[in-house]
Amino acid sequence: MANRCQAELIAVGSEILLGQINNSHAQFISNELAKNGLYVYHHGAVGDNEARIRTAFEIASRRSNVVIVTGGLGPTVDDLTKEALAAFLNRPLVLSEAALEHLMQYFAGRQRQMPEENRKQAYCIEGGELIPNENGTAPGQYIYDKGVHFFLLPGPPLEMRPMLRNFVLPRLTEIFGDRQALISRVLHFCGIGESDVDQQIQDLTAGENPTVAPLAGEGEMLLRITATADSEASARAKIAPVEAELRRRFGPYLYGVDDDTLPSVVGRRLTERQETLSVAESCTGGLLASMLTDIPGSSGYFLGGVVAYDNRVKQGLLDVPADVLERDGAVSEATARLMAEGVRRRLSTTYGIGITGIAGPGGGTKDKPVGLVYVGVANEHQTQVYRLQYRVSRAQVRLRTCKQALWRLLGMMD
Repeated sequence: MANRCQAELIAVGSEILLGQINNSHAQFISNELAKNGLYVYHHGAVGDNEARIRTAFEIASRRSNVVIVTGGLGPTVDDLTKEALAAFLNRPLVLSEAALEHLMQYFAGRQRQMPEENRKQAYCIEGGELIPNENGTAPGQYIYDKGVHFFLLPGPPLEMRPMLRNFVLPRLTEIFGDRQALISRVLHFCGIGESDVDQQIQDLTAGENPTVAPLAGEGEMLLRITATADSEASARAKIAPVEAELRRRFGPYLYGVDDDTLPSVVGRRLTERQETLSVAESCTGGLLASMLTDIPGSSGYFLGGVVAYDNRVKQGLLDVPADVLERDGAVSEATARLMAEGVRRRLSTTYGIGITGIAGPGGGTKDKPVGLVYVGVANEHQTQVYRLQYRVSRAQVRLRTCKQALWRLLGMMD
């Protein structure tokens, strides 16, 4: 292979395949390698079965020159990563006195005698190099064979992550010294559909360096621009004109970049303007308040909210008149308007948001079908109400509504 990192990540553990835990290692390792200009081509997961793990090594070694494996290095009989790689490489497992000493000191430091089963962790693949584990019992290993650099790392994140940063990344940097900088920029849009954007960026998505690709975003649209170059500055210089063109085409819908979220951007804008917000929620059941308070420092601008699920709460706490609820209904433009104005008035905030709708899956009628939502946004001068209609799941209705509410609030703040 060319002197370019073509990495593959393999997560070992039946619990991943059973859906009992999320394979967060794939995202973390991919991100760390990308920041260092190293390329990941494949992700995979395999259960605790020696034959299947060995097959995974066979497949990976045919298409990748770096294989990073997480999991399967523990002391129990179903920890089989080393055994599978040793069999694949036709190398024996040999006792490492250094690994055994580390294990004994680890347990001695905890005033415990080392269980005999942990002795298994001191066996290493012949010819391999130990990767120190300062936070656990399982040492990692690095083996170069068949033109492939194999890195074996333990599964626990607090053990794996420092080993990746302290050993794997420096070693890969040494091996692939002529690597290029790999830089991405993510633009966040709301209020425009993916299909609408896709039709207008086909000339940009056809490029090879930089590339432009849409990313999945529930209730919003993300575009990632990625460039490679000899340096980070050169890569960013390639991204800049493409970003400028996307801003020109979709500027009114752009709300943030990279790690921005609608709640974080709203919070930043409110902080800058020294303004405050309160919310009144029915069908979203407090989700909007939760999203807002997930942001550190939100107490500086978010004063509170009311979950007005029952009409008596709408009347008693938000001052929605009974005749409005009788005439227009709880799910109506009038009710959303009065909820937004009522919570703003009650909590004395700059802005108030009112949300009422039918999240489903039941409760809809011909005139008011499932997925119908009204969002009201109020300040002291005006109240704007938006009618939304979704044909998605209950969870999606609630999440998309919250994002729309924040997006509409940003519009009022412009």
